[in-house]
Amino acid sequence: MSNLISIHLQSYKAQIEEIVKDLHDLTIKISHEELAKTVSELRNRIHEPFMFVIVGEVKSGKSSFVNALLNTGKEITKVAPQPMTDTIQQILFGEEEEVVTINPFLKKILIPEETLKEIAIVDTPGTNTIIDHHQEITESFIPASDLIVFVFEAKNPYRQSAWEFFDYIHSDWRKKIIFVLQQKDLLPAEDLSVNIEGVRDFAIKKGISEPQVFAVSAKEELEGAKEGSGFGAVRDFIRQHITGGKAPVLKLQNNIQLSQTLNERIASGLEDRKEQWQADVAFRKDIKDTLEHQEVKSYKQVELLSENLIAGYDRITLKKEKELKHGLSFFTLLRKSIRSIFNKKQSPKDWLESLAQELEDQLNTELKTKLNDGVVDLADSVQQMAQVIDLKIRTSTTILKNDHDVFSDIAEKRNKILDELQSAFRTFVNTSENFTDEELFPDKSTLSPNLATGSGIAVIGIILATVTNGVVFDITGGILTAIGLLFAGFATRGKRKKIIEGYQEEIQKGRIQLEQEVDSQLKTYINNLKNKIDHNFDNFDLMLENEEKQIQQLTAMYEDIHQRLLAMDNEIQETLK
Repeated sequence: MSNLISIHLQSYKAQIEEIVKDLHDLTIKISHEELAKTVSELRNRIHEPFMFVIVGEVKSGKSSFVNALLNTGKEITKVAPQPMTDTIQQILFGEEEEVVTINPFLKKILIPEETLKEIAIVDTPGTNTIIDHHQEITESFIPASDLIVFVFEAKNPYRQSAWEFFDYIHSDWRKKIIFVLQQKDLLPAEDLSVNIEGVRDFAIKKGISEPQVFAVSAKEELEGAKEGSGFGAVRDFIRQHITGGKAPVLKLQNNIQLSQTLNERIASGLEDRKEQWQADVAFRKDIKDTLEHQEVKSYKQVELLSENLIAGYDRITLKKEKELKHGLSFFTLLRKSIRSIFNKKQSPKDWLESLAQELEDQLNTELKTKLNDGVVDLADSVQQMAQVIDLKIRTSTTILKNDHDVFSDIAEKRNKILDELQSAFRTFVNTSENFTDEELFPDKSTLSPNLATGSGIAVIGIILATVTNGVVFDITGGILTAIGLLFAGFATRGKRKKIIEGYQEEIQKGRIQLEQEVDSQLKTYINNLKNKIDHNFDNFDLMLENEEKQIQQLTAMYEDIHQRLLAMDNEIQETLK
């Protein structure tokens, strides 16, 4: 190992320990128990020796391999015809032999073996055993390991369960792996060669470019037949690549690599989370755009309705104005006065009252028909919009799923909020009170939902028809009352001009008021209803706001850790040159 590395080793360890501490804080921040536990184990093992983890199926010869590799003359790990290793055994250097039981599933074996000052060995249960706490292997040792020694039974290294476990180690953690075919003494040399090549081919297909495959016999090694046991090649590999001062640097680099792997795993999850947030922001904007578009569309419908009402109003009132002018002319009036001497039923006053009644009937009939037709179109449009929004909620894009590797809890919370939104929106559109209360008509008292049979958004047309008809009748009623007073005061020809001017003035007032009131009432209702529908998304909006803040915060934490790991890795690489 470089002297410069030796000098700075403790400093480098302190740096990586600080980075791993921040990484641990990040895993806690995202509430991921598995990652938090893995990083915690990494923190605990930073100052431990380079760690070999021995894995393989039951009866593949793992324990015998460990005993032969250490070659202490003692049986460090128990070997028996039936499976013995139902606990994880971590073999470490100690001044005196000692077995320390950490828990029912983990024990530490301390022995005064010089090799163990640089390396530690972990013997694990078989990958095809079924034990309650088998996860201890993967959660506690595989991620923090520095080298995986994958032991196969030489006569059959192709079992599916073993290679599935390899996939986990390699694809999830990208660990350095060497392959050992144990019990080679039980196999003819030709068959052994075939199996060695078979394992090498398997490993290459699974992404290892230059797999290291060894064939050994622990039996031969322990019985003294060392030349042919194959352990010499294994020890040479260990000396060349790990021991002799290299182990601490490799351990340091492995810690950096594992930290990077864990940090990138979080970063990948953050990208999914950010993508989901962006999709949700786009969804929310789409909802707002839909409401805005509906408001514009409805306003145009109101304006068209108002124009139709005014056109009908003008046509009827102008016609009645012509009749009024004609009826009040001097000669017509004279004839009516003379006739009234003989026919009391047709006095000028009676005629004026009749004209006023016709005006009222025609206005009410014309405007009510136009109002009802326009309001039905408006209500249909709003109902269609509500159906569109309901469909958009049900078909919103889901990227972050409940089984997400990192953020499954966030996915579940989001799905819960969406489910609640969909349920609340459906309840909202099916509840008639939501379309009749004073929030929608600020200048009116709460309207009774009994105005319509049925429920929810289906009552909009009837509610609007009731309100606008009331407005129209109030306006036309006011006009006719004023005109009636003018007519009631008729007595002589001298008032003809005053009556016509009064009629025109009242008609113009009514025209302006009709246009303003209908426009105002309907547009106010539409605007308030749009806002009320939008309030259904308040919890969703709060989620988006919180997500934006959290994603920014977590991304900053990830980026800081990433840059520090990169800088540290580069510094060590430069020192090694």
